[in-house]
Amino acid sequence: WVVPKGVSPVDCFGPRIIEWDYGTLLMVTDCLAGRKVFESNDMGKSWTEAVGVLSWLSTDAPPDAYGKRYLLGSIITAIIGGNNLILYTQKGRYPPGERGLPNAFYLWATDGNRTFHTGRLSVDDKENKATANTLLYSGDALHLAEARGTATISTIYFSRLTEELEIIKSLVRTWERMDAFFSMSHTPTDGLVGFLSNTAIGPKWMDEYLCVNATVTNGVKVQDGFKFPGHGSGAKWPVNSRKDNGPYTFANKRFTLVATVFINELKTGGSSNPLLGAVLDKAVSQVLIGVSYNTGGKWETVFKGKTTTQSSTWETGKRYQVVLMLSENEGSVYVNGELVGSSETIPTSKERMFEVSHFQIGGDERGRGGDVTVTNVFLYNRRLSEDKLKTLRKGGDGSMRGGVSRVLVLLLLGLCGIAVLY
Repeated sequence: WVVPKGVSPVDCFGPRIIEWDYGTLLMVTDCLAGRKVFESNDMGKSWTEAVGVLSWLSTDAPPDAYGKRYLLGSIITAIIGGNNLILYTQKGRYPPGERGLPNAFYLWATDGNRTFHTGRLSVDDKENKATANTLLYSGDALHLAEARGTATISTIYFSRLTEELEIIKSLVRTWERMDAFFSMSHTPTDGLVGFLSNTAIGPKWMDEYLCVNATVTNGVKVQDGFKFPGHGSGAKWPVNSRKDNGPYTFANKRFTLVATVFINELKTGGSSNPLLGAVLDKAVSQVLIGVSYNTGGKWETVFKGKTTTQSSTWETGKRYQVVLMLSENEGSVYVNGELVGSSETIPTSKERMFEVSHFQIGGDERGRGGDVTVTNVFLYNRRLSEDKLKTLRKGGDGSMRGGVSRVLVLLLLGLCGIAVLY
């Protein structure tokens, strides 16, 4: 296999090939300008860059010239539990949240939308670093061969990933249950990758799809969400945070974030109160797209860090569906299905040089925030149409998800707990 025409083999190297979706070949290759994904529908005779495919593996800004920091070890496809999955190993940080170079290989599983890691496979030390590995799935068994050592001496280790495979099987069953549940209420599931609702363990607001959890600060648990009583309270959802091993790089280019909110009480002491925001990974965090509300009873939109007061009004105690959307350089804010504000000059990920690392919910990282309740937060990896937003508003809210959440708690405390409770 060779790198596609028009792409310099000097700039891109180490291609990996998998077959996905009935004869489509996907090539993942490391490049000096970032990791890229290409696809071919003629068995490799011609290749085009795949936009939105395997977005969690592609990036515009590589951490170093040879891609070693977030080294992709192995990538394969497997049919597990009747579902076609992609399994891959990639280096990340251990423990999550620590600074420094990624030092551990993690095993990830994805159905093409959601992405989940089962936990670390190995952790580097000074004299024993993992440099490469290979996954093999055959006969309902998952194996790993890994090269470990130093620059001069290396040893191949072979292990059977029995526990990890059981986690993946349980994970797939959960995804199926969640999708089936939402389909019953006519909630859109195409592109739905994350959902925060009624499950929380300690400060963790658990993703019902078991993929990326949010961290709550000074919040009070309520049905289907959290009450954030004011300054210093809020939640952070690190969907694309490198230090937290967040896998969803699509947040840099396109997403839809939907939440149900109630403004409980208007507190004095600040004219503007943040509510939702997509935050850039900068030394001084900047909101790329966001929504807030002011003490004058007006909604505010935030684009590229600039806040604008809109004509739309809000009332205390009233339920609102609040939506943030990004599609390349177009950003939009909706409230109850009505467009409140938009911008067509959002800098692309290449232009701004910073990634969207997380979503803020409630108060922001500077301690600002009002008394609000946020419930049932949906994250999609695409832009939803206005018709889909209306459908989601009708069927995607309410307290009926308690049964699903109870199942999730049992899963978290059982087999899947070792992988997600950190």
